[in-house]
Amino acid sequence: MSSPKFRDLSSGSKSLVIIELLLLVSAFFIVFYGNNFIGLITHSVIPSNILFVYSFVFALIIQLSSLALGLYNSKLRESYRGVIRRILMAVAIGFFIATLINPFYTINALPIELLAVAGVVSFFLLGAFRYFTLKLDIFGFNKRKVLVLGAGDRASIIEKRMRRGVDRQGFIMHGFIVMEGDADNGIVNENKIELDGSLVNYALEHDVDEIVVASDERRNNLPVDELFACKIRGVEITEILDFIERETGQIAVNLIYPSWVIYSNGFASSNHLRNTLDWLFNASIAFFLFLLTWPVMLITAILIKLDEGIKAPIFYLQERVGLDGQAFNIYKFRSMRIDAEKNGAQMATENDDRTTKIGKFIRKYRVDELPQIYNVMRGDMGFVGPRPERPEFVQQLIKTIPYYNERHNVKPGLTGWAQLKYPYGSTEEDSLEKLKYDLYYIKHRSFMLDLLILIRTVEIVLFGKGR
Repeated sequence: MSSPKFRDLSSGSKSLVIIELLLLVSAFFIVFYGNNFIGLITHSVIPSNILFVYSFVFALIIQLSSLALGLYNSKLRESYRGVIRRILMAVAIGFFIATLINPFYTINALPIELLAVAGVVSFFLLGAFRYFTLKLDIFGFNKRKVLVLGAGDRASIIEKRMRRGVDRQGFIMHGFIVMEGDADNGIVNENKIELDGSLVNYALEHDVDEIVVASDERRNNLPVDELFACKIRGVEITEILDFIERETGQIAVNLIYPSWVIYSNGFASSNHLRNTLDWLFNASIAFFLFLLTWPVMLITAILIKLDEGIKAPIFYLQERVGLDGQAFNIYKFRSMRIDAEKNGAQMATENDDRTTKIGKFIRKYRVDELPQIYNVMRGDMGFVGPRPERPEFVQQLIKTIPYYNERHNVKPGLTGWAQLKYPYGSTEEDSLEKLKYDLYYIKHRSFMLDLLILIRTVEIVLFGKGR
């Protein structure tokens, strides 16, 4: 999933956005005029133009929350129950923000009860509409028809990474054109095309929307003139790295070459205002979060003492690697036995037998991470960023995984894109997969992406989808 921008959505998702916008505006008017007919909630007379603006703002707030929660992501892997949960959270966020904005309408402000009823009606309308669309798969239309130039090792990444229908909801794979120099053991199950004639004519005859350049051998081998002719005729030309990045929300580290990094948008932030205000923003949010969670932390500390004795330590300090490779101590509630690392440092696993009874619970709901609020206040970490690793593991991973050190170009975070997109893992292969998502985050780092990650993290905590 790419960053939450309307232009990045598929055609089906854009249609869904417009229809649901109309539904939300309609829900607002239904509640307002229905209440006027029944006379249940009294309020002042509101001009029609003000009411229209209010309904549009109300709908827009809910839709922005829905966008951040992934409800318009064509690759959303959720059951109907999961979709309903997200809709409920989006409507709840919309209602909360609407109540904050409401006083600014002064004499035209609506009663909170009326906003609450509008939220409830919106929830049921969106829920019913989503059930209808999921059952009939209405918004699977207008997919891009993709033709891949190449059928070797590089092209096979598409076959391996995007082999399921859910991974191809934004496009239809037409086939892979065999190019000179392609490895023989590349594409196995997909449609391989031996092209004899013109690439331009073939693309136009088969209504190809996008050509992905993925040949193994590129020197003096690419039909540059033909690709240029396709481009000026409206066929989109995409490099395989950009295609995989867009469709999967990760950067294929094993395909990166220096020129792609040089000509890409870059991995270092040039937004000096953001960098200057970064600590102030994170420290303020950390302080607010501390005010909300200190009772939870106090109860956790008491439970750890009751579980393992009055002399058992509550906190666990561990050295991690942060911004620019600088080491710092991370603070966590101790979730493992005191002798968990008597045989040396080792990565935690999903069902680690070193975890205590209380530790299993606090790890599942991420309560063990709360003391890292102190790290955020100190400036060692931010709320969003790549998760910091231990120096022992970093030294080894830098040697074996290309571009691994690039993840230290930004501050580490309490949560990150990799934590949302990839399941819990402890092997070197898992670290490689997480790096692909970390590099994607570093490249596309923005306030909206950070907001998306924070909201999704709250969802994970609330619904117990953590490790």
